[in-house]
Amino acid sequence: MLPIERQNQILKILENKNLSKLDELHKQIPNVSISTLRRDIKTLEDEGKIEYLFGGAVRLSNGSGEVEFTKKEHKYQKEKKQIAALAAQEIHDSNAIYVDSGTTCTLLLDKIKNKRITIYTTNTQVCHIVGNFKAKIVLIGGNYNGVTSSLTGALTNDLLSRLRFDKAFFGMNGVDINNGYTTPQFDEAIKKQLIAKRTSQSFILADSSKFGVSSNVQALELKDAILISNDNDSQIAKETKIICP
Repeated sequence: MLPIERQNQILKILENKNLSKLDELHKQIPNVSISTLRRDIKTLEDEGKIEYLFGGAVRLSNGSGEVEFTKKEHKYQKEKKQIAALAAQEIHDSNAIYVDSGTTCTLLLDKIKNKRITIYTTNTQVCHIVGNFKAKIVLIGGNYNGVTSSLTGALTNDLLSRLRFDKAFFGMNGVDINNGYTTPQFDEAIKKQLIAKRTSQSFILADSSKFGVSSNVQALELKDAILISNDNDSQIAKETKIICP
């Protein structure tokens, strides 16, 4: 059984029961070891889907499904840097672009700060870029989410609706053949949809750990954007172009 299959099975069990002990989960998934089950639980906890409680109990997360930026930024660093480098190659002088929130998009911001371009962003991590740089950077205002370092809401959408972009680069929580590009939060999905309608070309920056993963809100369909990743996927490639090393 693949890890994603085991993890989906854990989520289905918790949907029916909400709270379960590790040994109870093991009885329902007996063909894997306890240590493997713990690794799957850790992965799901890192993704914000479940909570591992003191005493070995597991329950579905009560939160939005988002994981704090600081907890994600050191994961898959090699892959994210590859993706940011590939994305930077798609950006040319005089382009007006949008760069989304997320750890890979933040790496992209640093990569392109010395290009002669205009960058619009709702990613508050951009405020850590200091010193002399060539790019013109415009931070779009709105409601601040400290978990994702992102700005959203009516003010954000109003400002974005007045702009047009040559290219837009989005972060996503999941890339799935059936559910498309997904995110846990409705306001983030609405923002991404608005920007996608106002750009000439949309790109998704997502490492391969997000393949086959679905959050609860669809932002875009696979055909709506080009996927930039560290690896290929034959099924996803049937629905959209993939740029990878």
